[in-house]
Amino acid sequence: MRRFTGVAAVVAAGLALAACADDMSDLRQEVQEIRQRPGGEIEPLPEFVPYESFTYDSTELRDPFIPARAFAEAQEQEDDPESDIAPDPDRPREPLERYPLDSLRMVGTLSRGEQLWGLVRSPDGTVHQVLQGNYLGQNHGQITDIQNNRIQLLEIVRDGSDAWMERDASLGLGEEG
Repeated sequence: MRRFTGVAAVVAAGLALAACADDMSDLRQEVQEIRQRPGGEIEPLPEFVPYESFTYDSTELRDPFIPARAFAEAQEQEDDPESDIAPDPDRPREPLERYPLDSLRMVGTLSRGEQLWGLVRSPDGTVHQVLQGNYLGQNHGQITDIQNNRIQLLEIVRDGSDAWMERDASLGLGEEG
């Protein structure tokens, strides 16, 4: 049995070698024809424009991370060193200044004579009465106007360059800040 497998292996190897020894004249002829063809022209490499770097000089240009409007207001404040926009650090804080404005909810108004009071619910569920001049939210927001469906505020916030700026905000009836 061992002798039979050895003979079979020798016969298989002989057949494999015989298959590789086929006539390759047609392949050689094809290669010869390809070599005799005229060569084509290679297109030149495209011209590359060298990269021009840009150096950002922040002394002459506005900071790209500050909105243009805030930048203009900051420029005006720099031109006016006497600008008095800043929160009063000595002013006693009011109860609704503990909460972010977006967590407060206007739930209605109350009229007493000529005076219109706003009704604001805090996150803990307490309804507070507010007047024009009172403060809401954590951004020093002072109430400038109370209407039947809206409370207007003027907040004092940082503008990104350690200066203070004023920003309008409102609290609508049934809306969260």
